[in-house]
Amino acid sequence: MTNAAPPKPTASELEMLRLLFTLGPSTAKQVHAAALETRPDMNYATVLRLLQVMHTKGLLTRDESQRAHVYAPAQKQESVQTSLLTELIQKAFSGSGKALVLAALRGGHVTPQERDEIQALLDQEK
Repeated sequence: MTNAAPPKPTASELEMLRLLFTLGPSTAKQVHAAALETRPDMNYATVLRLLQVMHTKGLLTRDESQRAHVYAPAQKQESVQTSLLTELIQKAFSGSGKALVLAALRGGHVTPQERDEIQALLDQEK
């Protein structure tokens, strides 16, 4: 068995991961209920199938000890985010973290409160 990292999640899989990071270990029914809050068109069968595929790909773990299987992310949220961010920096910003940060700051993706938090973090690092 290899220690290869799980594959990069698709957009739909990333949506399921975000829900599971918020909910914690959950059944397909619980994930479906949470998904309905932002995607009223999402049906239960789609959620269940996505969770099953994600388990097969190694993105999720599955506890089969109960009748309703409980799914959880196979990696911590920070690990998934770091992996995706590293890929984004390499592909879109030629490996420059500075370019990514400047694009976020200039593009209106950072609120004034977030700017203050970032500045405080930078000041701490000095």
